Amino acid sequence: MADDERTAWFYNVSTGEVEHGPQSLGRRLMGPYETREDAARALETARERTQAWDEEERAEDA
Repeated sequence: MADDERTAWFYNVSTGEVEHGPQSLGRRLMGPYETREDAARALETARERTQAWDEEERAEDA
């Protein structure tokens, strides 16, 4: 594991908790993130990105 990954923040989708460094199995984690706040917003950020990609696809198909 790289040093920067040990100091990064992760969002655990199983527990809904933010972890400092990967403390759980990788398939349960979103990240790495630079800050605790970014990790806490992981689901919201993913939702926003998905919506933006969907809008881009609709625009391309029009």
